[in-house]
Amino acid sequence: MADVKPFRCVRPTPELAPRVAALPYDVYNRAEAKVAALAEPLSFLNIDRAESNLPDDVDTYDPRVYAKAKELLDARIADGTYLTDAEECYYVYELIMDGRSQTGIVACASIDDYKNGVIKKHENTREEKEQDRIRHVDTCNAQTGPIFLAYRSEPLIAGIMDAHRAQEPLYAFTADDGITHNVWRVSDAAEVAAIREAFERMNAIYIADGHHRAASAVKVGFKRREEAGEYTGEEEFNYFLSVLFPEDCLMILPYNRVVRDLNGLSREEFLAAVEKHFTIREIGKEAYAPSEKATFGMFLDDTWYALAAKEELTAITDPVASLDVSLLQDYLLGPVLGIGDPRVDKRIDFIGGIRGLAELEKRAHSDMKVAFAMYPTQISELFAVADAGLLMPPKSTWFEPKLRSGLFIHKLS
Repeated sequence: MADVKPFRCVRPTPELAPRVAALPYDVYNRAEAKVAALAEPLSFLNIDRAESNLPDDVDTYDPRVYAKAKELLDARIADGTYLTDAEECYYVYELIMDGRSQTGIVACASIDDYKNGVIKKHENTREEKEQDRIRHVDTCNAQTGPIFLAYRSEPLIAGIMDAHRAQEPLYAFTADDGITHNVWRVSDAAEVAAIREAFERMNAIYIADGHHRAASAVKVGFKRREEAGEYTGEEEFNYFLSVLFPEDCLMILPYNRVVRDLNGLSREEFLAAVEKHFTIREIGKEAYAPSEKATFGMFLDDTWYALAAKEELTAITDPVASLDVSLLQDYLLGPVLGIGDPRVDKRIDFIGGIRGLAELEKRAHSDMKVAFAMYPTQISELFAVADAGLLMPPKSTWFEPKLRSGLFIHKLS
């Protein structure tokens, strides 16, 4: 049973929402964040990456950075940039990219569901990456970046979302990157109760994106419990900000690979080694994107090839070992190119599918030798890995479009 509750949202006024909404903090490096934040004083990036408002010699993780984030958030609430709902509500949040709609429910999920495995994970997290967001959430006393959750489609929730999408939105704007954002408030008591009860009937919800932010939010919640000594479980720190999407509206883009060299092999030796487990078909100059599972595009020496895993690989049924990213790693990148641990090997890099195949060609013409275009991991595969209690290899999924930060804030007290 999943506990997904409405909340009293802190949110920008409708007229300022387009200026406030910002891409997630972790899509920028420090220099990029500073340029973007200072270009728009109301951008939530000023709060998410508060070091942008401090001298360059202040360390990104200096306590002054988190204090500055709280100062800016409090100031935006005080000056009316943000308002606070008078009652607990859900929100319907639609993102439109290239004409495709992705619509979910903005709500708060339970830290106990995370701990007990109702909210399922498919990635490991690293302590050092968690610490930054732990300090940000704890100091600001607020969760500011929603966690991207997925669930198996549910007709009742879908019907409520469709009904609201037919109404006038609270927010409606198109960001500079061409993504349209529409938001509706769900405050009717019957609809609120129906949504909560529908989630209560679910025995599993899945983290699609934001594992580190989820782990950080949960750790702050348990820290607050320890500090409180006594708690009822209803306090806001027992929940974390989320947007929950049905599986049938999600799109995962490929997470492509580029490798610096052929591991000492000649072109002919490399192709011969690849043929042990993959059939190779030369395509030519036209960029090739795989269109089905267990197939790959490969760009080498200005030529595109189509690779197809042989029968002994396509017969694998293990939910992790059968992933395309695993097949490529276990039967080509590892044994042929010598990429032992792709998380730390400096000879490999990962290119999000949003950048397209042209970026693979560009890298292969500059600092890399060979590129691999992947068929995207399917949401059903993500569910299967999480249901088995297993973990995906690094860089398995790339979700688009990205949720905006700053549109919805959940105060912990």
